[in-house]
Amino acid sequence: MKRNFSSFWFEIREGIGMSFSAIRANKMRSSLTTLGIVIGIVSVTLMGTAIEGLDRAFNENITKLGADNLYVQKFAWFDNDNWWKFRNRKDIKMEQFFVVQREITSATLVTPVVGTVKTVQHKSKDLPGVFTVGTSDQFFPLNNMNVEYGRVFTEAEAFGGRPVVVLGSAVAENVFPNESPVGKNVRVGTHTYRCIGVLEKQGSFLGLFSLDNRVFVPINSFFTRFGSEWGIQIHVKAGDSKNMDETKEELRGILRKVRRVPPGIEDDFAINQQDLFIQTFNAIGLVIAGIGLFITALSLFVGAIGIMNIMFVTVKERTKEIGIRKAIGARRKTILLQFLIESSSLSLFGGILGIIISYPLSLLINQFIPTSMPIAIIVVAILISLIVGVVSGLLPAIRASKLDPVEALRYE
Repeated sequence: MKRNFSSFWFEIREGIGMSFSAIRANKMRSSLTTLGIVIGIVSVTLMGTAIEGLDRAFNENITKLGADNLYVQKFAWFDNDNWWKFRNRKDIKMEQFFVVQREITSATLVTPVVGTVKTVQHKSKDLPGVFTVGTSDQFFPLNNMNVEYGRVFTEAEAFGGRPVVVLGSAVAENVFPNESPVGKNVRVGTHTYRCIGVLEKQGSFLGLFSLDNRVFVPINSFFTRFGSEWGIQIHVKAGDSKNMDETKEELRGILRKVRRVPPGIEDDFAINQQDLFIQTFNAIGLVIAGIGLFITALSLFVGAIGIMNIMFVTVKERTKEIGIRKAIGARRKTILLQFLIESSSLSLFGGILGIIISYPLSLLINQFIPTSMPIAIIVVAILISLIVGVVSGLLPAIRASKLDPVEALRYE
């Protein structure tokens, strides 16, 4: 057994040595042959990094929504077909929020939310396009938001309409670059507020918009200063994530009663939750994976055909060499192994080159969408390139191993 293993290991080393000698002897041909593999591995690696990065970013961001949060709105998420119907629904008003807050028993936190876009200013610094949120003190724990310094407003300040504001970290950095904003006045739109706190950095939501480019003002102050005709959203945190359906049904019953929806008539509001994000994201992920798989398979198929073609040419060129080796005792499996190692080496070279190219490209793509290149993706890419090399070199290797030594020696 030990002798057989030593013999096999010797054949492997010899095959590797001969393979690399052949590749070095035909550098240009070898490089062009592996081009299809390089493109295929770049495709599969970038697809994997994009899917992995999006998946990680999605999981991180979806936790910010909260698995036990419900969002009462006029519009249902991801239902563009009924947009006009949703648009004509009655706005959700503060009176309805107070009824929900008073009557719901299966929720721990309930808060109203309304928003608009304003310019935030302090002295000569101004930041346009800041999302301004009017809400209550319960918004912050409901969304797992922590204060970096200062504090958030109290219930009395929220419903008393005090002119105080809590800044997102990006707003604080841009408007107060060299000083603490806490205790200082800042203009939101055309109105002056006193900053009482700055939130911890939250990052972006799926790379689409910054969660730090927001400011938060008391809900009554929002209506007093920016107009009272706004419709609101109601955010609800269920008391137990395992009983989400019960909370949702209780909330639906309260809203149907307060909005006077007759029995048998569909809801004139939507209760959204993160499951809709998960379903939509999974559907988009399948489409991206399908397109990436098709491009990858096409590139690898072209690369495999190129390697197979070159290996047939190589067998033809080295027919006499094969004949000599067989004449002095080389076995069929030795010849087979030699050419399989050569085709695998070509493909593996292309795979490694593809990974080297993919890494800086993934960093570039990361500027637009989140990417991540874990070790697992690199291992999969190398395994794919090896498998392609073995499969594409199998037929040429079999032909080489079956050559008749007498006929091969006569070949010119």
